[in-house]
Amino acid sequence: MDHLRWSAALPRLAVCAGRTAVQLVRRRIRFPRGHVGQRVRFADGSTSWVYRETVLEGPAPLEPCVLIVQFRLRRVRGLGHRAFRAESWLNTPLFAGFPGFVSKLWFAADESGVYRGLYDWDGPDRADAYVRALWWPLALVSELDSIQFRVLPGLRRDDVIADPACSGGPAEPSQWWRPTESW
Repeated sequence: MDHLRWSAALPRLAVCAGRTAVQLVRRRIRFPRGHVGQRVRFADGSTSWVYRETVLEGPAPLEPCVLIVQFRLRRVRGLGHRAFRAESWLNTPLFAGFPGFVSKLWFAADESGVYRGLYDWDGPDRADAYVRALWWPLALVSELDSIQFRVLPGLRRDDVIADPACSGGPAEPSQWWRPTESW
């Protein structure tokens, strides 16, 4: 994954945290429960479930896109996954204030210990800019070769989950990012 230099990423992450604080004070960040517990199978055969949803109230995206990020935590096994899910509330300032953020589904670790975030974003370039800054916080806690992302322009998060065919032809096992079924 091509990422920003630390010196460029850190100021962006700091500004994001400040914007997130403002949005929290204004009560524009919500944590609905409608998707919590939903299970999704991905094209690589893995299955995970949504343990949290984060939504920023605002206008509908002008350039909707989906961003999917995956990573595997370093040296986290068993009950460590439960602890990570609990502390992950503290990660909200790392994304909710980035320009273009709309919403995020937080997926628990799958059978291989891989976590995913499935986002709605306004603007593929903005999604790309965010994920290139995100690399650094992920690199601190993740196996570096597990950090991957995909930006899917013109799509919305809920559509990709409800209708897996909307993201292209037949799913291939190499498409780790592609939902194939949900329940």
